[in-house]
Amino acid sequence: MARFAVIIPAAGAGKRFGGDVKKPFAQLDGRPVFIRSIEMFVNRPDVAQTILTVTPSDFDVVREKYAANIMIMGIKLVRGGTERVDSVRLALEALDPEVDYVAVHDAVRPCVAESWIDGVFAEAQKSGAAILAAPLSGTIKRVSAAGFVDATVPREGLYEAQTPQVFSRDLICRAYAEMPTDFRPTDDASLVERLGHAVSIVQTDHRNIKITHPGDMSLAQALMKDFQRKPRSAGALNPFGEAEW
Repeated sequence: MARFAVIIPAAGAGKRFGGDVKKPFAQLDGRPVFIRSIEMFVNRPDVAQTILTVTPSDFDVVREKYAANIMIMGIKLVRGGTERVDSVRLALEALDPEVDYVAVHDAVRPCVAESWIDGVFAEAQKSGAAILAAPLSGTIKRVSAAGFVDATVPREGLYEAQTPQVFSRDLICRAYAEMPTDFRPTDDASLVERLGHAVSIVQTDHRNIKITHPGDMSLAQALMKDFQRKPRSAGALNPFGEAEW
């Protein structure tokens, strides 16, 4: 069985979220968002290591406040950097030697389906690089800085990149090692693409929400409550029934 490490970057400032609590630590149905996200990975037999990165200023607080969670869930806590890309790079330095593949998953994406994780893990073992992504369905407008529409962009072939993004260990470590100092990607696949390595898509939908604004918490909670209300074996279809959390 291939062995995976899962990196959970939680070192962002969360400026768009607002308030005094950073979004990874906001409460979602009684537990912090980042715990909800990690829960989808820690009990998988193919996950050998789980790494959580936090800002240096949060490190001692997280280590003390969530000591029980960290111990029970077997989480390795790592000091992150000023940006997401810095945090992932630091987490890569903490990988266990036996890990074959590395998955990077947003700490604020707690509604990822188990079947989607299965799919992207399997695809990464075939291609070396695979990400979850959802096709864009709305009309896409390119807007100027002044707030006017510059163009309507055809949506055919356009996808929103999601996480987890999964890579062979050697590939993602090489991508970070060869990253130019002036290149600041917003996802890890961009670094792998830069090497010329093809990245496979495992299609999802927009239920794999990334919590960015306060209103996203209500949507995430509704998604999770719907799952809790419907057992996995239920045969009846419902708006969220295709995903298995």
